[in-house]
Amino acid sequence: MRAERDFEFDLLIHSPVRLAVLSVLSELEDADFVFLRETVGATDGNLSTHLARLEEAGYVRIRKAFANRKPRTTCAITPKGRKAFVAYLEHLERIVRTHRGVKGGRYA
Repeated sequence: MRAERDFEFDLLIHSPVRLAVLSVLSELEDADFVFLRETVGATDGNLSTHLARLEEAGYVRIRKAFANRKPRTTCAITPKGRKAFVAYLEHLERIVRTHRGVKGGRYA
């Protein structure tokens, strides 16, 4: 049934923190961990867990290095991640266009 397929999302991206991370990374060449943490409003542990899931899926690349003897973690979206993110956004737009005229489905 088409209506059921309309609501099938990439559940990896559908998490609010992972969606926020990919949104930020889609606009930047890369971002360091502290910037991402502050921007998406996550804790260290929560962000680390979400980044690990995105890295396992091949959606982000994580690099760990030292800068002035301090550890620095940077993240970047991969081509696979960008493609998945764009597909996710297109899916949302398609749902909104399709269901905008449905009674009770209008946006203010």
